[in-house]
Amino acid sequence: MSDEEVVYALRWNNSIAVAIFTLISYEYILQFEKEVKFVWTKPWSLMTYLYLVRYFGIFIAMLWACWGGLVYMPERVSYALVVLLEWGFSIYYWLAEVVLIWRLYALYNQSKLVLYMLLGLFIPIVALSTGMTIFLYSRPEAFSVIEIVTPNVRYCTSSFNMGPMPAIYASIPIICYDIFLVVLAIVILVRHLRERREIRMKPNACVMLVVRCHIVYFLLNLTNQILWTVLWANIPQAVASLSEEFIDTVPFIMAPRLIISIWGTHVDDECVHISTMFEDCICWTLPPTFEQHEMGNIRSNHDEGTNIG
Repeated sequence: MSDEEVVYALRWNNSIAVAIFTLISYEYILQFEKEVKFVWTKPWSLMTYLYLVRYFGIFIAMLWACWGGLVYMPERVSYALVVLLEWGFSIYYWLAEVVLIWRLYALYNQSKLVLYMLLGLFIPIVALSTGMTIFLYSRPEAFSVIEIVTPNVRYCTSSFNMGPMPAIYASIPIICYDIFLVVLAIVILVRHLRERREIRMKPNACVMLVVRCHIVYFLLNLTNQILWTVLWANIPQAVASLSEEFIDTVPFIMAPRLIISIWGTHVDDECVHISTMFEDCICWTLPPTFEQHEMGNIRSNHDEGTNIG
């Protein structure tokens, strides 16, 4: 690389690093009030602990922003750090998938069959992801770090030493699993709409939002997998930097936002069981047991009034 190309790449790296710091910090400040309202002042549940994984994501994003040219690190340290970050990305993805599984488990009336089926399919995905992380990032012959030294600059950059095909093969099962989750969410939505129509009630806002979140997350993960694969191809510096910015920011912003939006919608929907854990709230049951019970009482009172009349 010429000196001009080195400086050009370093400027892109530093610009993306500043953008990551700005976006992650702004999002945290923006969501902090809701976090206090829905997390720190409420009884804790499994979903609360999963939400707090956002701090793990913030740590990864900030560390990734420091990696490269913004903060100089020796080549050996840079390589160890980037491998650690890739493992962090994998763990974060696994936990985000657990959130989706737990949402579906709640929508399907806490069906153990659905839960075991989803977990049974998810465990091979975790195994595949673990194997590909080892194959692609934990072997210097596949992925390495190069220290670039010129009279003016000195920094480390990543070097992808393989083509994109292994990454493409690894992403296919992950995308198929997310498609399966979206299909299950849409199936329960169709069932929910049909049952609400039969009892002449409007759809539950939380059910609608959960399905929407599944679709958004699928599109997000699809884009993320595509960009992750693109990095292994020989692409221009600008495209690589923008791809890394998306990978290093959007998942850590969207996943916590999707979780907390459910709690916000639950409150706005004025559910009387808002203090219960997510999966135990009666408004999730399909058919809506509580509401059918109330409507049954109304019909009984109406029938009694008719008989009296």
